[in-house]
Amino acid sequence: MGIEGIARRGLMLVLSSPSGAGKTTISRRLLDLEDNLTMSVSATTRPMRPGEVDGVDYHFMDPTDFNLMINRRELLEHAKVFGNYYGTPRGPVEDALADGHDVIFDIDWQGAQQLAEQARDDLVSVFILPPSTAELDRRLHSRAQDPEEVVAQRMAKAGDEMSHWAEYDFIVVNRDVEESVTQIRAILAAERLRRRRQIGLSDFVKRLQEGY
Repeated sequence: MGIEGIARRGLMLVLSSPSGAGKTTISRRLLDLEDNLTMSVSATTRPMRPGEVDGVDYHFMDPTDFNLMINRRELLEHAKVFGNYYGTPRGPVEDALADGHDVIFDIDWQGAQQLAEQARDDLVSVFILPPSTAELDRRLHSRAQDPEEVVAQRMAKAGDEMSHWAEYDFIVVNRDVEESVTQIRAILAAERLRRRRQIGLSDFVKRLQEGY
């Protein structure tokens, strides 16, 4: 539901960044602060990491089942990243948008391009940049989740990922998480007020004109 009871279509808030720039941390903080925002849970063929929960962090799948979803067009987007496949199940997202709920996506530039091709009017895209290459390297090492060779791969790929910044609606340099969250909440507030998303607006204005 939109402003003053005006029906509103939900939006897809896409956050992309090089690995380690902070998009996952920012996404979680936004989910804590925004009532009408849910996380799109991606499907993936990568192994589960310690502490992750199937169906909460990801839908963990074997490659055969993932390929079946591609063939049935049950994914809004999909991509192969560092040897594993990732994708967004279509059904839950479309249901949420129709009900006026906003959905946040933690995906890469390939996924964002595919979403833009399929649902540009529903999409609000934000690219998150690190304040420096040295800080990106520090953050990747501080996570202590990946072996050194994987960290090196992520750093090597960061330049290519950052080259896609101009494809996004908004750019946020993540110097401080709380500052970045505040900026993205401002983007979210403005995008919720876009005329095309307030699908009940014409009826509301008509009632105003009639004196109600």
